[in-house]
Amino acid sequence: MTETRWNAITAMQQPDLKALFNIDPDRLDWLTTSVGGLRFDWSKTHMTRELLGELLALAEDRGFTARRDALFSGAAVNITEGRAAEHGAERGEGTADSVARAKMLHNRMRGLVDAIDAGALGEVRHIVHIGIGGSALGPKMLMDALSRDGSRYDVAVVSNVDGCALEEAVRYFDPETTLVAVASKTFTTAETMQNARSVIEWMTDGGVEDPYGRIIALTAAPEKAVEWGVDETRILPFSETVGGRYSLWSSIGFPVALALGWDAFESLLEGAAIMDRHFRLSPPEKNAPLIAACIDHYYVRALGAQTRGLFAYDERLRLLADYLQQLEMESNGKSVKLDGTLVDGPTAPITWGGVGTDAQHAVFQLLHQGTHLVPVEFIASIEQGHGFDTAHHQMLLINCFAQGAALMQGRESDDPARAYPGGRPSTTILMDDVTPAELGALLAFYENRTFANAVLMEINPFDQFGVELGKQIANSIAQDGPKDFDPSTEALIKLAFG
Repeated sequence: MTETRWNAITAMQQPDLKALFNIDPDRLDWLTTSVGGLRFDWSKTHMTRELLGELLALAEDRGFTARRDALFSGAAVNITEGRAAEHGAERGEGTADSVARAKMLHNRMRGLVDAIDAGALGEVRHIVHIGIGGSALGPKMLMDALSRDGSRYDVAVVSNVDGCALEEAVRYFDPETTLVAVASKTFTTAETMQNARSVIEWMTDGGVEDPYGRIIALTAAPEKAVEWGVDETRILPFSETVGGRYSLWSSIGFPVALALGWDAFESLLEGAAIMDRHFRLSPPEKNAPLIAACIDHYYVRALGAQTRGLFAYDERLRLLADYLQQLEMESNGKSVKLDGTLVDGPTAPITWGGVGTDAQHAVFQLLHQGTHLVPVEFIASIEQGHGFDTAHHQMLLINCFAQGAALMQGRESDDPARAYPGGRPSTTILMDDVTPAELGALLAFYENRTFANAVLMEINPFDQFGVELGKQIANSIAQDGPKDFDPSTEALIKLAFG
């Protein structure tokens, strides 16, 4: 059935995007969905009622409902590692036991936040959050988006093992009033632990008598943190079933809760829970993450789109594309199906993007007149995030909407160099405002969309073995030097280290 349905989908004639609104006057109504302060508009894509219906049916043929239910039931959906994927439980959507444990760990984190606010760890004015990958991208993006109206503490997020990054982070911090959050699921991540050791040295050199007393450990391996020297009262655990790139809802979000306050962190969770419930309970034809995944699948597998561009027309969301690159490409950049057979086509597109209006003067030339098919996603907020004249925000939104219209409409010209072919697809996500609740809903949308895409591609989005080989080779070089490598690698090692 699955192969037959997919063959029927690919055999459908590709519709003329510019003509679709004339063919179907109700198009905007059935191709928009609103949830959690977000409005999703897919009307500028190539979807027709028939095509979307077939794609939704394909998702069900491939077990969407069963796999979604398994995800929220705590089943071992991460089959290669034999464990569940329970980031939903951090938001209150999962089994009763998992939700209760997440709540207990959140309460532990809140208690530590309250203790720090009360001065239990001495004077604290600065927070250095050390992590890498999901342990850093989530907190960094959230702090950048939500702290512009003020933060209770100065926060710097360090991920790169390059000492320049660490030096920049602590340049204006006082070691004696700095608290350090070390975020590592295993508490063995090489880059993170190197940065943590260097920060301890920086605090020692700065006159801090007990630098380990200024460390907060955020980890799923609390025993490793204790071995490293962190007192158990300053360890904030999270569940082994919460993957790194899905972990900002757990204790990895500690700097957000500390700097912005517990109410903001709780609103973030509540917004995500609204999207989770929508994903679990809404009918397919109005299910935002599922519809978005079906559209993704069509462009990648049927039309051969190799990339997807994402442009946030809001400076507060300037790090969103970075965050989504990891979420989508680490989750679905796979070549093996759930049954162990090779994938018979492309999986995740390359996620890339930038910030409007900057990107218009940098990469939009290719989007409008280049030869690549690039589905584009625009994200904007109705409310502005600054106190300047409203003319700034009006110009920003006008440009956002104009780009989507121009991509679709195009323009004819007797001069080929000045002609715009049009017929180029885009999606618009319009937020009421960039608040913790709405940002929580947006991020949960992307997580659930990523999962729905994995269902359509019949892959496991929760393992990440592709990141391990490079780490293993790096360890080998560190231990043995230029030994048994290709001539190029050996020459590079000898040139750099002698």
